Amino acid sequence: MIKVIDLINDRSSQPFSLEVLPPLKGNGTSGLFQTIDRLREFQPRYINITAHRSEYIYKEAGGGLMQRQRIRRRPGSIAIAAAIQRRYDIPVVPHLVCSGNTREDLEYTLIDLQFLDISDLLVLRGDKARDERMFEPTGDGPSHATELIEQINRFNEGKFYDGTPIRCPGQPFSFGVACYPEKHEEAANLEADMEVLKQKTLLGAEYAVTQLFFDNEKYFSFLKKARSMGINIPIVPGIKPLAKLDQLSMIPKTFHCDLPETLFHEARKCKTDEEIKQVGIEWAAEQCKELLRCGAPNLHFYTVSAVDSICEIAKRIY
Repeated sequence: MIKVIDLINDRSSQPFSLEVLPPLKGNGTSGLFQTIDRLREFQPRYINITAHRSEYIYKEAGGGLMQRQRIRRRPGSIAIAAAIQRRYDIPVVPHLVCSGNTREDLEYTLIDLQFLDISDLLVLRGDKARDERMFEPTGDGPSHATELIEQINRFNEGKFYDGTPIRCPGQPFSFGVACYPEKHEEAANLEADMEVLKQKTLLGAEYAVTQLFFDNEKYFSFLKKARSMGINIPIVPGIKPLAKLDQLSMIPKTFHCDLPETLFHEARKCKTDEEIKQVGIEWAAEQCKELLRCGAPNLHFYTVSAVDSICEIAKRIY
């Protein structure tokens, strides 16, 4: 079975991959499949599928009381991964996250994935819950991606998380991880954050995918620093074009990345979503061309609210 790292290193294939979200609870797969149908012509090397934890919400219970309920807005990440692999014969990379999972939950997910012949993962800590000030593990769940990687490594070695042997070990898992050219929001500084990335590579991460960014110099500087620290795995740039006016404030706040002054200046002139969408396409297309010229191993596109833009960008660069 070909691994994602082999696809990333294959210079004969199209340097294109994408990330999709499972449908909202109650929605079918038609919208998701339409997204993939539109982008399939650009021959994606692989497709990432995000994972989402349960959240608490409050509903009126009558008599002025509120009832706390747990809801998972986007269930089905593993099933969606299997459906995409079966329907399109494209390698899939489900996210495996600490967030919202106990060690037993994660172990059962690994077992399910083996049954489905899915052996590539993107390993992440995941987001904290909305009502948390700081990330809190669920039960005995891992607090950091490195702890989750250690659990995966033990599973690959033929041991369950409690140390008992796996009678019939399956295909070992390969995995990539996330990295942050402008540092993770909780890291003390970029150097400390990169030390965490180095630890992930020492534990077996085969590649890293960046948080979205708009300034290529941030990526190039990050890459240079990584190489100087002995981090030699492929570092895949993550791209998301501006597509809506409200993203001017939402993206920097949500993803903790800066908008370059030139891009911000042009975007502020826009009066409609369509105008800013065109600015986003122009900027991202040039961004991608430069990244490929400078040897980026792959371009990874975050598709949420940006499918039309990504189609146009891909037409211009491939």
